[in-house]
Amino acid sequence: MKGLQQFILNFLNRSGVYIFGATIISRLLSFSASWIALQLIPNKELGIVLFAFNIIGFIIPFGGLGLHQSLLRYGALLKTEEEKNSLFIYVLKNGTISSFFLVLLIIISSFLIPFQFVNTAYYVAFLSFVIIPQYLLSILKIQFRLKHNNKAFSYLEIVYNILLIISVSILSYLFNSKGYAIALFITPCLTILFFIKKLNIHHSKKIVLNFTNLAFWKYGFFASLAVSTTQFLFAIDILLIGYLLNNAEAVTQYKYISLIPFSLLLLSKTFITTDFVAFTEKIYDKNYINNYMKRYMLFFTFISFGIYGISFLFSKQLLFLLDASFTQYSDTFLILIVGICGILIFRGLYGNLLSSIGKVHINYYISSIALLLNIISNYYLIPKYGIKGAALTSAFIMWFTGIFSYVWFLVLYKKFNDVAYT
Repeated sequence: MKGLQQFILNFLNRSGVYIFGATIISRLLSFSASWIALQLIPNKELGIVLFAFNIIGFIIPFGGLGLHQSLLRYGALLKTEEEKNSLFIYVLKNGTISSFFLVLLIIISSFLIPFQFVNTAYYVAFLSFVIIPQYLLSILKIQFRLKHNNKAFSYLEIVYNILLIISVSILSYLFNSKGYAIALFITPCLTILFFIKKLNIHHSKKIVLNFTNLAFWKYGFFASLAVSTTQFLFAIDILLIGYLLNNAEAVTQYKYISLIPFSLLLLSKTFITTDFVAFTEKIYDKNYINNYMKRYMLFFTFISFGIYGISFLFSKQLLFLLDASFTQYSDTFLILIVGICGILIFRGLYGNLLSSIGKVHINYYISSIALLLNIISNYYLIPKYGIKGAALTSAFIMWFTGIFSYVWFLVLYKKFNDVAYT
């Protein structure tokens, strides 16, 4: 228990409470911005913007060809402030150029694709510009984490979502759907202007780094592939329920029943966001990493038992808060809760530890295998069991990816040598 207390104390000392609070507040503010847009913009017009932005959402992780992911891992391994600042400048310059060419490619492609909704191509083309400020915002947040300034990272998250509410409210009121699209672009731009000076980076003091080679770029690209594949893995259930059952009501039911379970993932995300830089800095200290693994798994095992116990006792009451008709799906809800525990205990930690040792491509392979298994299983289980079948598949996939990540990390970490950059 002493080790568990130390684990929690370290989390608190790294301003973990700030990140947790910022995550909760940001979720609420983001939901409020979406609600405001829904009140101000006709559903049909808003739906076209959201459809276009969902397309861009899958591409955003590839902004800068994933160099922000490389910044996080390789930056954590650097020892001096000067080296970290030089890496930031490299990633800023090359990632911005890469993002610009990616935007051009999307703009050209958008007018060659026969979208089903009118004006979708124009919104996709315009919203593609969001990739550039979102990339810049990502490296800004990462640099704060590399400097162990988690408070600044947390403030940035909150300020971004406050600005989002303000810009969505004003611009949606004035220009409807066009205003909403503009708000999605200018919000990250304004946030960057507010926080960029806080980094105190001097371009004249940069030094040449010898590891910004093909392996550096490859790491970022595979990390982005893993993120996109994981996003699609979470979205595929909704798509297949709609396709296989041809029932819009079933899609809505599953979407809202899964809302609480998937929201619980922020617990693991908060700890990893807080600790990633710290355990990557000490990734070559096997004693430290082994202790961190034991304490993390013990902590989230307790948390998982608590979550399942509360969910088992109050599943119907929790679903009633969403809609009285959802209480009949308490079994589906509990199945998803069991699945989430697999991510909390295993996947959240070991997926990131694989990234820490430079094996991020393993995450992509695991997500790709899981995606294939998900599709195959859902084609059998959804027609037979409905949304419960989708929940069974998701729960299995969550535990499968978690345990697979755990096994792969243990195997690879034994072979891990003391070469600083792989």
